[in-house]
Amino acid sequence: MTALPVELLLIEDNESYAKLVVRNLKNAKHIKFNTRTAATLVEGIGLLEEKPADLILLDLLLPDSGGLDTFKKIHSHFPGIPVIVLTAVADEDSAVKSLQLGAQDYLVKGEVDNDQITRAIRYALERQKDINQRKKIERELFEEKERLAVTLSSIGDGVIATDTEGRVVLVNAIAERLTGWLRTEAIGSPIDEVFFIVNVETGEMKENPVSKAIRANNVVGLESGTVLVTKQREGCRYVSASSSPIRDRDGIIIGVVLVFRDITELKKLEEELLKVQKLESIGVLAGGVAHDFNNLLTSIMGNISLSSLPDISDEKVKQRLLEALKACHKAKDLSSQLLTFSKGKSLENKEPTNLEKLIKDTAGFTMSGSNVDFQFVVNDKVWAVEVDEAQISQVMSNMIINAAQAMTNEGKITITIENVDAKNEKGIPLTEGYYVKTTIEDQGIGIPKEYISRIFDPYFTTKQAGSGLGLATSYSIIKNHGGYIAVESELHVGTRFFVYLPAKGDAVTTESKINAVIKRGSGRVLIMDDKMEVREAAGEMLAHIGYEVEFAKDGGELLKTYKKAKQEGHPFDTVIMDLTVPGGMGGKEAIEKLLMFDPEVRAIVSSGYSSDPILEKYEKYGFKGVLPKPYEMEKLSDVLYYVLSQRNN
Repeated sequence: MTALPVELLLIEDNESYAKLVVRNLKNAKHIKFNTRTAATLVEGIGLLEEKPADLILLDLLLPDSGGLDTFKKIHSHFPGIPVIVLTAVADEDSAVKSLQLGAQDYLVKGEVDNDQITRAIRYALERQKDINQRKKIERELFEEKERLAVTLSSIGDGVIATDTEGRVVLVNAIAERLTGWLRTEAIGSPIDEVFFIVNVETGEMKENPVSKAIRANNVVGLESGTVLVTKQREGCRYVSASSSPIRDRDGIIIGVVLVFRDITELKKLEEELLKVQKLESIGVLAGGVAHDFNNLLTSIMGNISLSSLPDISDEKVKQRLLEALKACHKAKDLSSQLLTFSKGKSLENKEPTNLEKLIKDTAGFTMSGSNVDFQFVVNDKVWAVEVDEAQISQVMSNMIINAAQAMTNEGKITITIENVDAKNEKGIPLTEGYYVKTTIEDQGIGIPKEYISRIFDPYFTTKQAGSGLGLATSYSIIKNHGGYIAVESELHVGTRFFVYLPAKGDAVTTESKINAVIKRGSGRVLIMDDKMEVREAAGEMLAHIGYEVEFAKDGGELLKTYKKAKQEGHPFDTVIMDLTVPGGMGGKEAIEKLLMFDPEVRAIVSSGYSSDPILEKYEKYGFKGVLPKPYEMEKLSDVLYYVLSQRNN
C-alpha cells in the first residue's frame, strides 16, 4: 500500500532558495512530499488555515516578521504542527531558545544538504507522532477519569480504593457522607482510620475488609453485627460491605476497592419483621401449648388427689407424688422453651449450641397437640454451632409450621441433621469451611416453580391467612449467622428446605440430671420473695436439709433483717433474693444497698424470668450464685453448697 505524501509548508522569502528546497524534496528517497510555499508569515498562516500541514519549514527572517517572534507566532497559531527552523542565522543562542520554545530542529542554510533536511523532517514527524499518541492517551485517560468520577458520584454506595499498603487513594461522595471524612482528608490516610468498624455488642475493633481481601486474594465481606463509626466518633451505622483486590494486566494486586452501603434502616425493618412474625408464630403455638399444659395439669392434679385419699398407703403416696413431680418437670421444660422462643433480643446472643437438641426441642414444642409425626435422621455426631438459640429456634419453628400447614397438619415431617464440607455442596454459595446442614422435608402439596424465587421476599405468601414474614425473617436470621437457606420443591410431592449453619468445633454435650444427690448443709439463710407460698416451700426444703431460715417479703424488709442479725452477732451465711417484687424493692436495688453495708455478703439471685440479663451475668451485679425458678430441692441444695463452699475456700 502506497504511503500518503507528507503535506509540507515552506515559509521562505528567498524565491530561488525556496525552489531549490522544493526540487530537492521532490527527489527525496523513501518519502514523498506535497510542498506548498509562502513568502511571508501572513501568507503562510493563511495557507495553513485553508489546509493544515503535516510539518512547517520556517525561515525566521521574513519581510513581515523577524527572529524568534516569527516562531512564536506560527507556533501559537498551530501548536499541533511540528516546526523545523531553516534559517541563514547561525546563532547558537537562537537555536537553543527555538528548541526550548518547541521547535523540532534548527537547521542553518548552507550547512545542511538535502539528505540532512529530509532526515530532520522524518525524525520530526516521528517525534510528533509520538507526541500526538501520548496526548491521545492522556486525553483518553482524562476522559476515563472523568467518566469514573461521574460514575462514582452517581453510585448510591460508598466507594473507597486503596493501595496495597492500605492507604486511601480514592473516595466518592457517598463514602464521604457515611464516614464523615472529606476526600482531601481521606486521601493518603490509613483505611483503618477512614473506615473504622467495630462489633456493635462488644465495641471491639474489627479487622478491615481491605487487609482481609489482600490476604484472602479474593472478595470478602463483613461479619454481621458490624457498625461503621464516623470520623468524630459521634455516631455509628450498620453497613454491609465487600472488598475486592484490584489487579494489573499481569494479575498482580495493586490495590483494593471497598464498596459499602448504609443498612441501618434495613436492620430496623428486619427487627420489626421479627417482632411481627413472632406474634404470628405464637398464635399458632398457643393452642398446642395450652393442650400440653392441660395434660400436665391433669397428671399433677390427679396424682395429688390420689395421694390425699385416706385409705392410700405411704408407698403409693410417694409414688403418686413422684409422678406429679415428673409432670412438673415437663411443665418446667415447656415453660423454658416458651421463654426461649419469646426472647426478643434485637442483637445476637451467640453461644456454642447443640443444634440436634435445639431442633428436637423446637419441633416437639411447635407441634404440641398436632397430628404431625416426626422422623429425625442424625447421620453423625453433630458439630456445635455458635448461634443465638432463640433466633435459630424461631427459624426452625417457622420451617416446621410451614411444613405442617403444607400437609394440612397431618402426615410426616423428616428432619435430617448432618455435618458437611462446603466444597461438597454443589450449587450452594457457601464460604469455604464446615457446616451443619439441616434438611426439613414434608409430604405436602409443593411450591409452584414460578413462586420458588419469591418465597423469601417479605410479605409474599400463598396462604390466605399468612403475613408472608416467616420465611423472610428466617432467611435474614440465617444470613446474619453466616449461613444459607435453599429450597427444592415438586408439586404434589413435597418440599425440602436446607438450612446451613457454620460449624464451631466438636459437639456440645448436655448435662444429665440422673442420680441427682441432695447436699445437706448448715447455716443461716435469709429468703426474700414477695410470694408467701414460695417463701414457705423454700423454707421447708432448706429446713429439711439442715439450714436455719428467716424470711423477708421485699428488699426493704431484707435490709432491716440482715443488718439487725449482723449487729446482734447472728449474721446470715447467705441470702436468696427474688429479682422482681411488684410495688416494692427488688433484688437488683437491694443487692446494691446490701453490698454497701456488707461487701462480703454472699447473695443468690432468683427469678422466674429466666431470660433476664442479670441471671446471665449475675456476678457483674454482685451476686455469688443464681437460682432460676422453678427449682426443686436438688437444685436448691447444689446452689447453696456451691456458694457456701466458695466462702469456706
